[in-house]
Amino acid sequence: MTLTTRINKHFDDSANVKLSSKKTMAQPIADAAQAMVACLLDDHKILACGNGGSAADAQHFAAELVNRFEVERPGLACIALTTDSSIITSIGNDYDFNLIFSKQVRALGLSGDILLAISTSGNSKNVIEAIHAAHERGMRVIALTGRDGGEMGSILNEDDFHLCVPAQSTARIQEVHLLTLHCLCDIIDHILLGGE
Repeated sequence: MTLTTRINKHFDDSANVKLSSKKTMAQPIADAAQAMVACLLDDHKILACGNGGSAADAQHFAAELVNRFEVERPGLACIALTTDSSIITSIGNDYDFNLIFSKQVRALGLSGDILLAISTSGNSKNVIEAIHAAHERGMRVIALTGRDGGEMGSILNEDDFHLCVPAQSTARIQEVHLLTLHCLCDIIDHILLGGE
């Protein structure tokens, strides 16, 4: 296989996973976006977390809300729990790495807020702990996962949202996660601002 053939296969695989994902994910994404809008209009906030590439996705999403996505608008309340190295390292050192997000959720999360919990496998222990903490605080959860949803899929409440990418490859799941986050940003702006 030539290098260009290998690259073409990545493009084709990514496109195919995205096309198959829209069949099962479009309505849940729309429902989750509407819940985010209701949360924000009620003067609540979104907390986002994940590890590795999912941490980058949490930060990307927070940046799109606090700053802007594709149109000018006032900033929207969103915090990525992955960014404060002092908080993360002190919790990891003094307690346990599995608590780096849940302790922040308990400190910052309020009833009516939303937790955006991102994990390609659905089995990230610190994200699972964050979901438990969010439920304790009366927060709804939007879980962004892949494969079979992992443990995260099994601990969600009825009023939570599970956006599960029907794929096995971590890279393909992450690519759909990014598209999903952009869909959420677009729908939030569309509902708040109207227009095409």
